[in-house]
Amino acid sequence: MLKYFQNKYAMSEKGAKDLFNSIIWTVIMDISFMFPVVLGFKFLDEYMRLLLNPSSNRRDSILYYVVMSAALFLVMLVVAYFQYNSTFTKIYEESARRRISLAETLRKLPLAFFGKKDIADLSSTIMEDATQVEVLFSHSVPQIYAAGLTVLTMGVLMFFYNWQLSLAVFWVVPVAALVFYLSRKLQKSTHANLYNMKRDISDKMQEGLDSAHEIKSYNREESFSNTLDSKLDNYEKLMIEGELLIGAFINLSYAFLKLGLPSVILYGAYLLSTGSVTIFTYLVFLVVAARIYNPIMDAMNKFALLMYLNVRIKRMKEMDEMPRQDGKSEFYPKNYDIEFKNVDFSYQDGVQTLKNVSFIAKQGDVTALVGPSGGGKSTVAKLSARFWDIDKGVITLGGEDISLIDPETLLNHYSIVFQDVTLFNASVMDNIRLGKKDASDEEVIKAAQLAQCDEFVKKLPQGYDALIGENGERLSGGERQRISIARAILKDAPIILLDEATASLDTENESKIQSALSELIRNKTVLIIAHRMRTVSGADKIVVIKDGNIAETGTPSELKEKQGIFSSMLKTQYQNH
Repeated sequence: MLKYFQNKYAMSEKGAKDLFNSIIWTVIMDISFMFPVVLGFKFLDEYMRLLLNPSSNRRDSILYYVVMSAALFLVMLVVAYFQYNSTFTKIYEESARRRISLAETLRKLPLAFFGKKDIADLSSTIMEDATQVEVLFSHSVPQIYAAGLTVLTMGVLMFFYNWQLSLAVFWVVPVAALVFYLSRKLQKSTHANLYNMKRDISDKMQEGLDSAHEIKSYNREESFSNTLDSKLDNYEKLMIEGELLIGAFINLSYAFLKLGLPSVILYGAYLLSTGSVTIFTYLVFLVVAARIYNPIMDAMNKFALLMYLNVRIKRMKEMDEMPRQDGKSEFYPKNYDIEFKNVDFSYQDGVQTLKNVSFIAKQGDVTALVGPSGGGKSTVAKLSARFWDIDKGVITLGGEDISLIDPETLLNHYSIVFQDVTLFNASVMDNIRLGKKDASDEEVIKAAQLAQCDEFVKKLPQGYDALIGENGERLSGGERQRISIARAILKDAPIILLDEATASLDTENESKIQSALSELIRNKTVLIIAHRMRTVSGADKIVVIKDGNIAETGTPSELKEKQGIFSSMLKTQYQNH
């Protein structure tokens, strides 16, 4: 049973045990609610016997019923406490474990995963899906199982008491269950379609927010709104259709259940007229029939929600089963040479991005990756920091295979500046300190000065304490890039990856930062990706990448003499300028 819960609901072993305990305590609580009814019937039974036989001395005192009522109240209170603790407190603890597990999964995924994954998809799974699963597990799942067990327990006891009236009570249950079961396939497909459509709408809204400037610039507001409206209309239409169809099946099940009470009334009256049952037994079954169908209907309604839950759990399982990157957490390389040996890589099956790539980026040298757009330069740089794991070959750092090193440990040795800068809605000081969390204010300011940030930061209202908005919206592109460079300078790692690091800077600031970078990269392994040839003119080594292959390697002067791709790119850029 525990393994079943773990596999079906993507639970931890502790969570499965807590769910099992929750079901048991909910069953006990449901049965305990019958105690006052039993005590009431016992009192009525004695009272009726006394009316029929006033001379009888077999009766309990009023004090007995008062004491029993108080005792039952205390028992129900204790049971309710344990049921609440097991159903809500423990389920919330499992929800916390599930969220942490998702976060740990994301932490272990390749960094490049986040570059290609829609942020709306990830945030929806982590926040909305986890919340919905938490609510359903605390308010529905234990109650569904408990309702089934409670009805089964009550049914067995009632059949022993009087099988004829029990048959009249319960014949409708399998019929209603069959009708509900036949709707399962429809419910599953409807919930899956609704879930995917809702996710698609979230993605579209996220896209609109991220691309608001482009949409307005090209007067595409009406087109975007029409597309979004169409998606919302389709979602609304599918939701209405789904509610109607699923509601029809559920209400048909309810209708069959409602036939149970008339069955007990009519058949019980017949048995009463023939003297097969007493009036007391007849009344007992009437009361039971009036109450027992409600938990069954409630379970059916919650079971419909469980279909929706399955879609969300499936999504969580998919995320949890994604290939993670692991490795040793202790790494002390003898040097910081990066070597690619016959490396093949593809982002998707059948589409090879890199083919048999081999080169060495030596410590103390600046190695520039150049070539036509889409050739694989950025991919090479990201693979050197294990953003992805390769398909074939090996990448080493200091002679050690980086696929055997934990990515977090590996990245301690890298400072990375990409063309697309990510900043946080925090102060300038905190954004730069991201490069070294324990850096003093003086260290941060020194790094900012080297990255030519000091001049524009001092113009901000609060200087280094000024908030820069979400992703640095209050700064220009060049200013944002300089903060990113300041981070790398502050981290002062032995390996530096620069992907068009000065692309957003004017000529004057680019020259200043090149001077600062020349101090930063001394005795370090440097990989530079650049399209401007003057940016790599001072490189120690040029690696030309075209169509996923190494086309040329050598010093700038050597490649100029070869009159190959690099020489052609130089001539083209100088002619255009």
